[in-house]
Parts: sequence; C-alpha cells; structure tokens
Amino acid sequence: MSSPSTTSRQLSVVAMGGGTGLSTLLRGLKHYVPAPRTSHVQTDAQPSVAKPEFPCLVRRLSAIVTVTDDGGSSGRLREELNMLPPGDVRNCMVALSEDEHLLSQLFQYRFSQGDLQGHNFGNLFVAALSGITGDFAQAVQLSSQILAIRGRIYPSTTANATLTARMDDGSLVEGETSITASRKTIVELMLSPADAAPLPETLDAIAAADLITLGPGSLYTSLITNLLVRGIPEALAASSATRVYICNLMTQANESLGLSASQHIEKIFDHAGHKIFDYALVNTAPILPATLAQYAREGQMPIEPDLDRIRALGVEPITGNFVHEGDVLRHDYDHAAQAVLHLALDHTHN
Repeated sequence: MSSPSTTSRQLSVVAMGGGTGLSTLLRGLKHYVPAPRTSHVQTDAQPSVAKPEFPCLVRRLSAIVTVTDDGGSSGRLREELNMLPPGDVRNCMVALSEDEHLLSQLFQYRFSQGDLQGHNFGNLFVAALSGITGDFAQAVQLSSQILAIRGRIYPSTTANATLTARMDDGSLVEGETSITASRKTIVELMLSPADAAPLPETLDAIAAADLITLGPGSLYTSLITNLLVRGIPEALAASSATRVYICNLMTQANESLGLSASQHIEKIFDHAGHKIFDYALVNTAPILPATLAQYAREGQMPIEPDLDRIRALGVEPITGNFVHEGDVLRHDYDHAAQAVLHLALDHTHN
C-alpha cells in the first residue's frame, strides 16, 4: 500500500454529506491540505501553523454540503430572511478553519436570551454576508476566506429546496425536521423543486476529483438529499475518481433502524439511480458495552457489516477500526482520512 508520507502525488478531494458526519471527516482531511498563506483568525495560545508531520498531499479539498435543514437557528433564519440554512455549512467552516479551538467557541456560541436566543453566532455571520452579497454561495466563499479555511465549501444547491418523504404506510411527510421526528419508516425521499440545480463549481469539482467521499451522516437527511440535486448523481456515476462511501457506525432512529451496511448502500444507489461508489469504509471494531447500552435506549445498534452482500453490489468493503468513543460515538477522523487517501493513492498508482 502506498504511504501518504512518501508519495509526490497530489490529490483533488471532494467530500459530500452534512451534519456532524461531514465536518468530522473534514477535520482529518484538512491536515493534508497546504496551510493558507495568511490567517485572519489567530491567537497566541493557538498559533496557525501547518502540522509538519502531515504532507501537503491534497492540492484541493472541496466540501459539498446539504442545505435542507428547517429546524433550530437555521430554520428560523431560513424562514425569516428567505435564505438557505447555514448550520451544516457553519460546522464545515469550523472543521476546516486554522484555529478551530477559537472558532468553535465563537461560531458555535448560542445566544441564551433576548431576540437572538437560540441563534448561533456563526449562523448570523453567514446570514449577514448573505445580506451584503445577495448570494448565499458567495457569502460562504467570503466567510471561508475571512476564516482562512483549508478548502472550499459548496452548498449542494442554491435553490430553496425542501424535503418530502414517502413513508411505509404511504403517507407523505414534509420538511426535514418533521421527517426526522416521524416514527414511520422512510421509503423514498424527494426534493422540491425536483429540478433543483447545483452550482457549476460543484460539478466542476466532481469532474476534477481524484477522490470522492460520501458520508458519514444521516442516511436520508444528510447523504441522500445531496443526490437528489439535478446532475450530481450523473456526475458521480461518470467520475473516474476513487469513490468511497463511509458507512455510519450505528443505525439511526427514524432514518436507518434495522438496516445493514449493504442496505444503506442499496438505498443510496436506488435514489441516485446509479452505482456511485466503488468502496465502502466499514467499521468492524467492537464498541464499548456502556456506549452500546446508551444507544440501545433509542433502539440504535452497530450497523451490521454484511461484507459479502456489499461485494455483491459491486462495492469493495474496506474494514478496520474507525471508532472514536467520547461523549458521543464518532468516527476517528485521522484513521478515516488516512484510509480513504490510501485508497485514492493506490488507485492512481495502479
């Protein structure tokens, strides 16, 4: 296997998703991106320097982020200002920023009283720039420049799109918040307007990519929602990049209870209408009993790594220990980033 520390090959990487899953992966990938020449946000305690132990392996890192959230601070700004929800974009900015410790405190700061109660500062920051520029995508890029992030962030669409889910009883549930709160099983996810288009830069990034990742994240409301945007599934299917699905660690209430790893992939392929990745990163390491008990209260359990069924779908599983156990269960972003980069390097060398 090729080593990221010894290769002279530089990769163009596209990471797709939403929620906390995408921002977790970006924390691992950003260490392989050259540091910005200048940093606008810096503290004496947290100097903005590149980590010397990581090579400049990634020449371009692009995050494609879902923008269908209609709850919380994002939902309020979306309704009151007629703008796209900034929450998932904000999380990605923090993850890719040079001084993440300071920015995570500032951008995740939630006002606790007054008219701003419940709002995150980062959401208001993006909202203000959206008002100044009149363009959400431009506001995201300006925010990224101000924060000197290591990468580019693109909303999956600039259309004011909403989600509708057809449930197992035939009923329709509208809006991401209502969908995730429903106790019914999602059969099909739809986007309105159905012809919501991506930014041209998004399709360009996919076309130029050496590595494309999808996940981790909520199966329907973080991952599949990106694949409902016109042109994105076709671009992924046509790509010659190394395409990797990063499977979640646990099933998720109201999204994927009872689904194995291969069934996650089947749902994604069904909605995309194409086979859109070649590999699946699947955790096979044990999880602490206390953590399992915590998640079992919500009916959640580790996703079954049914490797033979994954291979039957034409996808090669990549197994290993990708778990980080803290207050909540997350992927170990260093291990996940190294694994997907190794795959891309091996693919380009073969």
